[in-house]
Amino acid sequence: MKYTQEMILQSQSGYCMPFEEREKEVEMILGYGKQTNPETGKEFFHHGVDFKAPRYLLSAIASGTVSGIGNDPVHGAYQIIRYGDYDVTYSHLSNIFSGFGKEVKAGQVVSVSGDFLHMEARYKGEELNPIEFLTMIYGNIRSMESRNKPFEATDFATIGDGIHTRYDRDSEEIEQLMLRFFPAYMNDLTSGAYALPQRTEQMLRNILTMASARNYFFEMIPSMENPMGLGRRSVPLAEKVQNLLIEDFLSYLALQHGTCLSTWNDEVKKKFTGRQ
Repeated sequence: MKYTQEMILQSQSGYCMPFEEREKEVEMILGYGKQTNPETGKEFFHHGVDFKAPRYLLSAIASGTVSGIGNDPVHGAYQIIRYGDYDVTYSHLSNIFSGFGKEVKAGQVVSVSGDFLHMEARYKGEELNPIEFLTMIYGNIRSMESRNKPFEATDFATIGDGIHTRYDRDSEEIEQLMLRFFPAYMNDLTSGAYALPQRTEQMLRNILTMASARNYFFEMIPSMENPMGLGRRSVPLAEKVQNLLIEDFLSYLALQHGTCLSTWNDEVKKKFTGRQ
């Protein structure tokens, strides 16, 4: 397919891939089009591309809407996101965070891959080679950069600026741990294999009740980035919520996986492994 001007998809994520490789190059394990089955030797047509991406967090590549979710013998659990006239499918998923009809922002985590990621793309119903589709987005991003046109910060799915926690110094290590363990954390919460401690749940309820009593909600016009309309007055409460959620995640790691922050001493480790 030849890409015309009207087909250019604007992406504000700053990258074109649904996931990020930090220490190595992205690895494609099966391309689009005619392929040969290594076991039977028979030819077949592969309608997407497969990437080596075991249990990776997957992001929306532009701003769009989840237009489909399902599960079938061929694709396993899958998620379809519509970006204008494009439909992009992520298949063989182990978890889905954004449900049917949900609006998503460029760069927002929407699902988690299984052993690998199978990706398909269509334009107005016509099947595309996903590599050509991703290349088009990449070219568009580079073109914007060459014109020194900055990406708008409002197009990112981000946590509010100015919010700090007692874990700021360990933020990089915590981010790495979340990339590795967050899908398991969510799975265990959903299945009941891990439960939020009663004390933590009660503290969260108290914080939200206090925020409501002080009229922190809808202090400004709500937006996609700030659906509760929180203003600067709510930052201290937001920081308390962040502290509680990070602490619970770290407690989960210590209890379920025996994993602790490298900066913890024996006393802190004992404190976290004794929670529940």
